[in-house]
Amino acid sequence: MTHSPSRAPFADTIATELLGQIECCRSGRELPPLPGVDAVMEVVFEIRDLLFPGIHSPAAAASERPGWYAARLRAVQATLTTEIAKAVLHCRSADLRVQGTAIARSSTDPEVLTEHFLQRLPAIQRLLQSDVESAFQNDPAAKTRDEIILCYPGIEAVCIYRLAHELLDLGVPYLPRLMTEWAHRRTGIDIHPGARIGASFFIDHGTGVVIGETCEIGTGVTLYQGVTLGAWSFPRDEDGNLIRGAKRHPTLEDRVTIYSNATILGGTTVIGAGSQIGSSVSLNRSVPPNTIVTIERPSLRFRDAA
Repeated sequence: MTHSPSRAPFADTIATELLGQIECCRSGRELPPLPGVDAVMEVVFEIRDLLFPGIHSPAAAASERPGWYAARLRAVQATLTTEIAKAVLHCRSADLRVQGTAIARSSTDPEVLTEHFLQRLPAIQRLLQSDVESAFQNDPAAKTRDEIILCYPGIEAVCIYRLAHELLDLGVPYLPRLMTEWAHRRTGIDIHPGARIGASFFIDHGTGVVIGETCEIGTGVTLYQGVTLGAWSFPRDEDGNLIRGAKRHPTLEDRVTIYSNATILGGTTVIGAGSQIGSSVSLNRSVPPNTIVTIERPSLRFRDAA
């Protein structure tokens, strides 16, 4: 395919305009590179294999090959340190903040942040094991726990969320949202890394589930497809700017079940322990413990199609 020389000035003009707008936004600053999506997700997959060895890759179990864990951990540590360093440096250069606080609360040293994160892996593993067990106990279609780990999109999304949440809790910028948005695209399940979710969490089917940033979810909670745990409104200050970090999303206490396509909104909304919210219910107020909320059954009309 050939291009007419007469078109070159047009391309040059557009290119100059685009670059000029970029420079204007940067205010003359040359920002360092952002973390790489592929590199970060490679780390996630490596960690997944550490937490559930032999499921997603043919690697032997740790009990059979003791050196496997140490070697893989060293590789994860090196790559993750590099990507965290990019994130911290870029965030600092752009004068950004994470969750309204200075970046990396505990330290801005990428090596220290990586070490703190890796030290949390045993606790994350225990949480994920409880999630898998909850799925096995609540889904009669599940034949084995390995099938759940290998096949269920809900477990994949929750696994990535739990890793991202720990990074966010340490104050690492960019990586947590990068990870959960990747999982959102892959599974159709949107969990903000800032949400706080207890053990034995099960998302069945999962497509269309949305869990907002300030959600608090207790132990033994089950959600079905299409559930939205969202914000009723977005508070603003006297100048009209969004107030960030305020509690905007609901709280689900222990052993709550939310059925398909239900919508629960608002930062002051609390669903009491042991309650069940039926399909397609829309709520913006609290529910006492051990309450079942449903919509009245609609009347159906049948007629001959002929």
